[in-house]
Amino acid sequence: MQTKAAGQGDCSGGLYIIGDGMLSYFAGLGTGMSLILAIGAQNAFVLKQGILRQHIFLICLFCAVSDALLIVLGVAGMSGFGTRWPWLFEAMRWAGVAFLAIYGLRAFRAAWRGGEALRPQGHVRGLWASLGTIAALTWLNPHVWLDTVVLLGAISAQWPSPAIFGAGAVTGSFVFFFALGYGARLLEPLFRKPVAWQWLEVGVGCVMWAIALRLALG
Repeated sequence: MQTKAAGQGDCSGGLYIIGDGMLSYFAGLGTGMSLILAIGAQNAFVLKQGILRQHIFLICLFCAVSDALLIVLGVAGMSGFGTRWPWLFEAMRWAGVAFLAIYGLRAFRAAWRGGEALRPQGHVRGLWASLGTIAALTWLNPHVWLDTVVLLGAISAQWPSPAIFGAGAVTGSFVFFFALGYGARLLEPLFRKPVAWQWLEVGVGCVMWAIALRLALG
């Protein structure tokens, strides 16, 4: 009888651990996706590359892996590095402002030119140039660091299994970026018209400048 009771106790304890793990995982999944769902500089670039069908897999993979690395840093307790080196966030902030302002200006110029320059065949961009752009949009954006390292890191500590919470958030990043990149092709018939590309460029320019202004104002 005692053996049976002990077995029942082990079983219920295991179920409790599994329940906590699943709860933490889905909490991380939902929190991670909600933080990256808003249209930002990174997402706007992925959307555009998806419509153009250029380097979609590697662009999405880069974004997801970058998010994963930052989430791991946050869950591992590295969110306090900003207090130890406050100058780092400040340098990143102004580097991000400069890059976003220049990229937004290029988008507005492309919209102003119109015509053939805005057709997909007029937007051929090399792999390394594309990866360089998305790297700057990702790693020079303090909001990305704050959302992943600081915010997700702090939230993960409130759950029974922080590591599993982080795994859920990482899963959310992979699901989101690949869905955005490959789902963008559904908009391709609309963007066969040059005027649609003009509006896309205007939208991208507005997003870039809005984020640059928000960063500049602190």
